[in-house]
Amino acid sequence: MKKEPSGAGALPPEEAIDRFGNLVYRIAFTHVQVKADADDVFQEVFLLYCRKRPVFEDENHCRCWLVNVTLKISRKIAWDPWRRRTAPLEEYPDLAGVLDDTGLSVFGTVQNLPVKYRVPIYLHYYEGLTVDEIAAATGRRPGTVKSDLFRGRALLRDALKDD
Repeated sequence: MKKEPSGAGALPPEEAIDRFGNLVYRIAFTHVQVKADADDVFQEVFLLYCRKRPVFEDENHCRCWLVNVTLKISRKIAWDPWRRRTAPLEEYPDLAGVLDDTGLSVFGTVQNLPVKYRVPIYLHYYEGLTVDEIAAATGRRPGTVKSDLFRGRALLRDALKDD
């Protein structure tokens, strides 16, 4: 990938946000599971896009780059030491009446999977990425992605069977 300020494969930031903004936000939220953190990831991804102004071979190459960057930034935020010192609101019983009970939907069950399985399951079934695209975006081997999808589906099957 060449980093040129403009060119045939350059997508203006506004157009990139219009085309891929929802994808970036959904992946970020799936990974970090907190709206404020997903907002931060979204902002950092497109700020990096504006700074680097990458040129892509095609739209799929752009999408893959954005998925890869989103996952890297999401990991960075998820592993932030400050985040480990916080607790979800659900752990405070006095707030139980304030919080919505979303129930156990399939998406909710996916969100409860360990991140190792949650991200590939989400990218494959909700965003339609192939195993090879997920492997390229996550920096993992296709065989590892297939194994994670297999194990993630098994965990989902068990969790949904109980319901």
